[in-house]
Amino acid sequence: MAEENGNVTAPDIGANGADNAPQIGVISQYVKDLSVENPSAPDVYQWDAQPQIDVQFNIGAKPVSDEVHEVELKIDVKATAEQGVAFQIELLYCGLFGLRNVTDDQAHPFLYAEAPRLLFPFARAILSDAVRDAGFQPLMLEPIDFTAMYMQQREAQAGQESGEQPVGNA
Repeated sequence: MAEENGNVTAPDIGANGADNAPQIGVISQYVKDLSVENPSAPDVYQWDAQPQIDVQFNIGAKPVSDEVHEVELKIDVKATAEQGVAFQIELLYCGLFGLRNVTDDQAHPFLYAEAPRLLFPFARAILSDAVRDAGFQPLMLEPIDFTAMYMQQREAQAGQESGEQPVGNA
């Protein structure tokens, strides 16, 4: 609030009393889909070799209403060894985010970088517990810089739109 000539005014309230300030908030978080497969049990518990773990991420966002968006953080984890698949887990962890008075230019980086950053610690814990509950050592995923990933993807898209060749390709 600002004080001018002894009067207190709210800077982001329009002349008609409408609140024009951008607002963003987390409404809810939830597991939309979780699949845990342990196809080689019980033999897998006798394997000596450490499995190779492949982790894939996918981020999606879609509007639920004018001011609510669902952000999906999909994480696929597959552990394989010479003998076969040790385990495979697919998690679709979602959040509902309220966005009011936010432009599309502001909403896009929030929905594809900041919202996944907020969801990731919870999804990481669910994955760790699922791997442990399948009979393996808990899987501790490293923190992810979603902002850097977002920026790289935007730069790659801008390069494709302008017709530039990606570095290293002839």
